[in-house]
Amino acid sequence: MRLRRRQGGHAHPIGTLVLGLWLIAAVLAGCAPWGATASPSGASAAAQTASSPVASPTPDPTGPSVDPLSGLPIVAAADLPREARTILGKIAAGGPYAYSQDGVVFQNREGVLPRRASGYYHEYTVPTPGSADRGTRRIVTGGAGEQYYTDDHYASFRRIWP
Repeated sequence: MRLRRRQGGHAHPIGTLVLGLWLIAAVLAGCAPWGATASPSGASAAAQTASSPVASPTPDPTGPSVDPLSGLPIVAAADLPREARTILGKIAAGGPYAYSQDGVVFQNREGVLPRRASGYYHEYTVPTPGSADRGTRRIVTGGAGEQYYTDDHYASFRRIWP
C-alpha cells in the first residue's frame, strides 16, 4: 500500500498517529526520548530534580554525584580524611580551633562556590600531616549550613554531605 501526501502538503494522519503512539510507549516504558536521561524509576532527571529539594542532594552509591545547588561533586563526610572529619566536629561544637584564621570570612575570590554576599562563607583549616604550615586543605561553610571541602587551596571544591 502506498501512502500519498495529503493535499496541502500536510503529513498523513497515520504517520502522526504512529509517531504519537511511539512517544506514549517510550514514556510508559521509562525511555527518555531526545537524549534526556531516565532513572530506574522511569522519571527523567529533570523531573527528579524538580521534585527533590535543591539543598538536599544525596550521594549516589553507584558513582559520583553532583550537588544541584552548586554543580559541584558531592563527597560523603565519612569519605573525607580523618583530619577533615575532626574539623567538622569542631565546627559543629563551635571550636576550639588550632589556627587564628579559622572561622574568618572566606571571600570566594576564585568564584568556584555559588556567588553569595560577602560574609556568607567562612573557612576552617584541615591540618595536613607533615606540612610545616596550614597546608592546602580547608572546609568552607555557608550561611545556610552547607559545607564544602577543598584539598587544593580553593582550586576545586566538593560539597560535603553527611
